[in-house]
Amino acid sequence: MTIVKSAFSRQSSRLSSLFAASAIARPCSTPSTNLDPAAASSSPPSRSSTFSFRRFASSMAARNSYDSILTSLSKPGGGEFGKYYSLPSLNDQRIDRLPYSIRILLESAIRNCDEFQVTGKDVEKILDWENTATKQVEIPFKPARVLLQDFTGVPAVVDLACMRDAMNKLNSDPKKINPLVPVDLVIDHSVQVDVARSENAVEANMGLEFQRNKERFGFLKWGSNAFQNMLVVPPGSGIVHQVNLEYLARVVFNNNGLLYPDSVVGTDSHTTMVDGLGVAGWGVGGIEAEAAMLGQPMSMVLPGVVGFKLAGKLQNGVTATDLVLTVTQMLRKHGVVGKFVEFYGEGLRELSLADRATIANMSPEYGATMGFFPVDSATLDYLKLTGRSDDTVAMIESYLRANKMFVDYNEPQAERVYSSYLELNLEEVEPCISGPKRPHDRVPLKEMKSDWLSCLDNKVGFKGFAVPKESQSKVADFSFQGTPAQVKHGDVVIAAITSCTNTSNPSVMLGAALVAKKACEFGLEVKPWIKTSLAPGSGVVKKYLEKSDLQKYLNQLGFNIVGYGCTTCIGNSGDLDEALSAAISENDIVAAAVLSGNRNFEGRVNPYTRANYLASPPLVVAYALAGTVNIDFEKEPIGISKDGKEVYLRDIWPSSEEVANVVKSSVLPDMFRSTYEAITKGNPMWNQLSDSSSTLYSWDSQSTYIHEPPYFKDMTMSPPGPKPVKDAYCLLNFGDSITTDHISPAGSIHKDSPAAKYLLDRGVERREFNSYGSRRGNDEIMARGTFANIRLVNKLLKGEVGPKTVHVPSGEKFSVFDAATRYKSDGQDTIILAGAEYGSGSSRDWAAKGPMLLGVKAVIAKSFERIHRSNLAGMGIIPLCFKAGEDAETLGLTGHERFTINLPSNVSDIKPGQNITVTTDTGKSFECIVRFDTEVELAYYNHGGILPYVIRNLISANH
Repeated sequence: MTIVKSAFSRQSSRLSSLFAASAIARPCSTPSTNLDPAAASSSPPSRSSTFSFRRFASSMAARNSYDSILTSLSKPGGGEFGKYYSLPSLNDQRIDRLPYSIRILLESAIRNCDEFQVTGKDVEKILDWENTATKQVEIPFKPARVLLQDFTGVPAVVDLACMRDAMNKLNSDPKKINPLVPVDLVIDHSVQVDVARSENAVEANMGLEFQRNKERFGFLKWGSNAFQNMLVVPPGSGIVHQVNLEYLARVVFNNNGLLYPDSVVGTDSHTTMVDGLGVAGWGVGGIEAEAAMLGQPMSMVLPGVVGFKLAGKLQNGVTATDLVLTVTQMLRKHGVVGKFVEFYGEGLRELSLADRATIANMSPEYGATMGFFPVDSATLDYLKLTGRSDDTVAMIESYLRANKMFVDYNEPQAERVYSSYLELNLEEVEPCISGPKRPHDRVPLKEMKSDWLSCLDNKVGFKGFAVPKESQSKVADFSFQGTPAQVKHGDVVIAAITSCTNTSNPSVMLGAALVAKKACEFGLEVKPWIKTSLAPGSGVVKKYLEKSDLQKYLNQLGFNIVGYGCTTCIGNSGDLDEALSAAISENDIVAAAVLSGNRNFEGRVNPYTRANYLASPPLVVAYALAGTVNIDFEKEPIGISKDGKEVYLRDIWPSSEEVANVVKSSVLPDMFRSTYEAITKGNPMWNQLSDSSSTLYSWDSQSTYIHEPPYFKDMTMSPPGPKPVKDAYCLLNFGDSITTDHISPAGSIHKDSPAAKYLLDRGVERREFNSYGSRRGNDEIMARGTFANIRLVNKLLKGEVGPKTVHVPSGEKFSVFDAATRYKSDGQDTIILAGAEYGSGSSRDWAAKGPMLLGVKAVIAKSFERIHRSNLAGMGIIPLCFKAGEDAETLGLTGHERFTINLPSNVSDIKPGQNITVTTDTGKSFECIVRFDTEVELAYYNHGGILPYVIRNLISANH
């Protein structure tokens, strides 16, 4: 074929030359299809040292501008661990003042400095962080690996498969599409709580999941064979972030004798959990992750770093969950969006690694890119506890000490500079929960009852349900399995010990078990219609609960293990009893869920729980026993004992010493070793799936799970360039805090939704709908599920809540999908108006892919969440910000106008952060800031998105 090369913009030209110099054109020579996550690294036991982009690493090392500081790291007993790029050898005093998190960026830039992808100027920017961090400078970053879970992993593998097809159609070798860094994919989002309160719940739920998801699982198994450097951890092994923490994380890589820090980007925002282990990791969109997989350096703005000093020690009975909810509120108030947070201070001596991981996990909830804990002795102890070998731990400690990345609290601490400072005395932390609709709305436990009553009174909002006074004591009768029952406002109907935030922490898990034990000894019970569940993040939890002989008490209260993976926190709570659901719905009852999760946005947990509270696992058990959130635990009993006495929360709450003793005797290294040795063998259901290693995927046009998306339809080698947005209609008009839970398809598929109609039209019965997450590999369903959240508040509807909008030309009301389809069929562009924090929440690529498929050309908001803004740019949607002090309301915009965005027609005339004018057909005109924040994002936009950009540059690099 003839390759037609257009005149790329100044940005695209530079990036194309970098791309040509990269290893993307050098496919790996050896498939990596086993379950050894660190084939070349120094991680869990028995790891080999073969890493498939060795050829690129060696060629890059040969031309590295900093080869003069390549230094041998000696072993204490003789010999050497390997070589490393030595930061002390730079003899630059600025390094000692750098935050530890920035030192990881610095090492990466030095190690990858080939004057093509990464330049000496980039290294200098990072070295001079103290001065450059305030200037929004752009740097490249190459993570050591990429982490996926199945909900986001499926669309990533779908895109890779599509890219192979596109390469094939453009007469180029499709095998050139391969991950060039290790990709760890953990199938964890597949546990729907269909069966609860049963000794056989795990097997029953797993069997149902394989029935529903056999095609999806089979597709991922194909991917593990077809693509090199891709490890797939089978279903039933655990939650991705806990598996990452306990097993996958290397902390320090040993790549064929070259040592460097582990770093990771993941397609889930809670990838940050591994920051607690001293591994720099954060969430990115699936789109960015795919680029990183394909050898592209990530372009990022050099972040500011907030120094968070911890002092003192937690009081007796206060949990890590109480601490993280307090930290989340403090940091949300301080403002840390787009920044790193680095924890330091003497208080860290008192925090276990699991406690640190709990805090790091909730970085997305407090808005930071990372919540980072540098490696210290507690990190090394945890690595030994979780089964890493002594030799591996010795290598990690030696490297980090030699390269000024280890904190030793027995030595004087050099003064480090931070962009801003916060401090918390751990002794001031008190028991608390968060809700009813946002994770940073912390409520001290002692104030919960009054706060709940205020929420009933308050107007509808983040802290209000607007229940009339005369209706607040309403009681709805129903029949539960033939027994009369009642439900009222504030009654708990779901109590779930779930989520990576807490299930990785033995202290709170065993604390919950101790609460259950004491409750059972008093004869307390949980109402049978409350859906209780326990979903550990790995098999290790089951082992230590059984070792402690406490699991039986959790079982007695209905907290049977239902599976190993994400459940209620991601919307997989399963159905409530039908009679209970009907009573809630027909009587407009504000029912509650209490879960040990990290997200409680409206509509996420269950359609019938309007109030959702985040709490520690022990408090989840407590609220299940109480049966209501309308309780003052200090003054009101949690229940009546078998001998008729009132039992209070304080009577069943374990002391910190009790918990510590059980943890010490029950959590053992062999549990971690045996658990992770077992997952490398898979499980019978996984092993029975057919194996295929064909280069191209055989798409099934009838499949409702895996569908070939239209991203590369009619693609040519010429970038389309900026497209004018003229006389566009407003598809949706939002206020503040529209999350990716509002935008992206998540949870169950509502029976009256466009996605449900699509499935029914194709012969799929309602009981087989499964969740949106399980169908992320089908763009037809995901487009229909975009903006399908039942709690969506769209100003065009003037007070009505739900997944609908007004088709402005006709004035008719449609589902969002149907309205968008009508606009597209009429050849009319659409935009979205939004308030502050648009796109906060999980890092979901479908929150950008969906709007693109609906025909949205631009989003104009007061502010964006970091990952979502980047994802919009990656899908070719223009992110625009109102000027400070302005928004749709102050400008008098109703959403009934037609909008023209006066963007230059040549991408070379567009600059990151420049002002552009938006005009309307009503005569209004206002300025916006173009939120393409880097030249890389402008190049993506010029090409119609990141994936076409990658393909064009890959083909160009080989011609």
